[in-house]
Amino acid sequence: MESKDYLKDISDIKDLMNKSSRFISLSGLSGILAGTYALIGAAITYWLVNTYSSGTLILDGQIFRFVILILALVAIFSATTGYILSAKKAKKTGANMWDATSKRLIINFLIPLIAGGLYILIILSHGKYGQTGGLMLIFYGLALVNASKYSIGDIRYLGYIEIILGLIATLLPGYGFWLWVLGFGVMHIIYGTIMHFKYDVK
Repeated sequence: MESKDYLKDISDIKDLMNKSSRFISLSGLSGILAGTYALIGAAITYWLVNTYSSGTLILDGQIFRFVILILALVAIFSATTGYILSAKKAKKTGANMWDATSKRLIINFLIPLIAGGLYILIILSHGKYGQTGGLMLIFYGLALVNASKYSIGDIRYLGYIEIILGLIATLLPGYGFWLWVLGFGVMHIIYGTIMHFKYDVK
């Protein structure tokens, strides 16, 4: 009987250490919604480019500025939704939303993301945008892998997939848009659904 108690105590201590070193309040539903936002943004972009720009983008054109605005809105809506749903989950489970672990998670996520964003802006300023979709996927995937050690480890698999899709997009730039849709839209929905039923639904 005592040995069972010891095993339970060890298990409880292990769970407590895991919770203290990893941010586990990420919501699977936020991944689903982020993917949905990406698909909506991609659909609007596709319609704009094909309707008003003959299927091509010009860097100093008005349609390009609209596309940048759409990308920014997708990112803002995704980040806001992720924060709200994660805060709600943290409150429900009694976890601390802002602690040393969550701060490390954000820092490790933002470093590759910001570096990648600046690099993309630099190459765009040189008139090179054929690899943009692939680079966005690669740097986003690196950000996920880099942050995964401070959160649910499963997000690193999503990161690996994003990196692979990004590399394919750089090899096949003509399919960069559709691979972007697959990575940021479809894969987010699939990942979010899996995480929702694995961690959120009890």
